[in-house]
Amino acid sequence: MTTPTTHPQRTVQVGDISVAVQEYGEGEPLLIVNGTTQSLGFWAESAPVLAGRHRVVTYDLRGMGGSERGSGEISVASLAADARGLLEVLDIERAHVLGYSLGSAIAQELALAAPERVASLVLYCTWARTDGFQRAVITGLAHPWRTGDMEAALGALGIAFSPQLLDSPEFGELVEQLLPLFPSTEQQIRTTAEQWDADLAHDTLDRIGGITAPTLVIAGEQDLLTPPWHGRQVADTIPGAKLHLFTGPGSSHALGVERAEEFLPLVQDFLAEHPLT
Repeated sequence: MTTPTTHPQRTVQVGDISVAVQEYGEGEPLLIVNGTTQSLGFWAESAPVLAGRHRVVTYDLRGMGGSERGSGEISVASLAADARGLLEVLDIERAHVLGYSLGSAIAQELALAAPERVASLVLYCTWARTDGFQRAVITGLAHPWRTGDMEAALGALGIAFSPQLLDSPEFGELVEQLLPLFPSTEQQIRTTAEQWDADLAHDTLDRIGGITAPTLVIAGEQDLLTPPWHGRQVADTIPGAKLHLFTGPGSSHALGVERAEEFLPLVQDFLAEHPLT
């Protein structure tokens, strides 16, 4: 099998902002929507695997990576409007959409606002309404981003990984790989605090029953940011949605990295079941 093409990174104009885009492969489009703190480089290893059968589109959310912040409030709904605008600019009428964490909330709003654009949904580490446990976790994680204490901010993000990985020799190597991908400028750090606020305010529970796209919900037993009961609630509320629960070591908020050898084929198989035509 030939290696999918990694297209040159570029910027496109979406409304009032320039958005950084990195695409891989050809075929049916798959839009990947980032989580809080992420830039498109987080998908550099997994996107080429998914591009075996798809045109994978990764991009930086406004104010992150190579994308401009622009004006206006950052909310889940406004970020979904950006995603819709990006699809229009790229001449993509319908796409599969994979959203991770904050990106899964954005994907929900996109599927509700523009159902004709969304062929299928993969909601990875997702939730529909922030509960008391999440508010406590997110408030703690957001605080150092608000004060600019980057050492504490990045240290606290260890909660996204499994206990097994955190205590393994491989964790130091992974951190070295990931560090350049995290927010580093004052603007990006401020925007990350705004993203945490968007996470806290996310609430689609009374509306996601209206999602019509075929949906796969992926949850992790060890996930402390979007605990598995949230994934179950989302899957129970979206008509016909499937739930896949990862259990045991590596079933963390970062299960897509820790259990990539299972996660990526799971996504590929689901997308294959729901072709655009």
